Amino acid sequence: MRHTLSDAEWRVIAPVLPCKPRGVPRVDDRRVLNGIFWVLRSGAPWRDLPEHFGPYTTCYNRFVRWRRAAVWGRILTAISHRDDAEVQIIDSTIVRANQHASCIRNSASEGFGRSRGGLTTKIHAVVDANGLSLQVMITGGQQHDSLMARALLENLPSGGMVLADKAYHATEIRTFVSSRGGWANIPPRRNRRDPICFSPYLYRHRNHVERLFNRIKHRRRIATRYEKHAANFLAFVKLAAIRLWLRVNESTA
Repeated sequence: MRHTLSDAEWRVIAPVLPCKPRGVPRVDDRRVLNGIFWVLRSGAPWRDLPEHFGPYTTCYNRFVRWRRAAVWGRILTAISHRDDAEVQIIDSTIVRANQHASCIRNSASEGFGRSRGGLTTKIHAVVDANGLSLQVMITGGQQHDSLMARALLENLPSGGMVLADKAYHATEIRTFVSSRGGWANIPPRRNRRDPICFSPYLYRHRNHVERLFNRIKHRRRIATRYEKHAANFLAFVKLAAIRLWLRVNESTA
């Protein structure tokens, strides 16, 4: 079936799944993961999950339970290669929120914000030189990109290079990157007085982060936000990133 885990992808992800040494054996992990990935790709409600994936409650409960246990983030870290992390590219993208997703108290605390498109959520990401995600975060759509730069770049290796657009031009961000022995190759704004070192040739590779956003938005659960809770939406974003890494690992196996 389309979008299910291939044998090669399963061989990569199976060793990093949580083990359950005691108690009642867990329902088949591969079947449950295929059901979760089906919801991610189709954007359908959990109740519409096809029967051959098992009860939708099993898939949903496993998705939430592993999200609360930070399993999705650990899997992303485990299967991602950090060899190309010396070059890190950061940016963000806006996602429209479905009207039913925003019907929740304290929506601002769940990553909803008002921008030109109405209620939106912003996905912040840092990718490597191959356009594969190293870290993802979400905020309200009105949040300025530069406010998330330090958190995204916390794993920048010494001597690394950062590529970003003019939204990250602030001196504070450049100083932070320099303090870690790195170089921020960010175009200056026209009103900047002090000269900076900037390479237009290297800056061309910034489009790798745009390609990541394009690929993860092929998953309809991300292209439109249906999740009321920010933690669940972020978990789906991480699952999309995991799937991209799985395909890369499969192609290089």
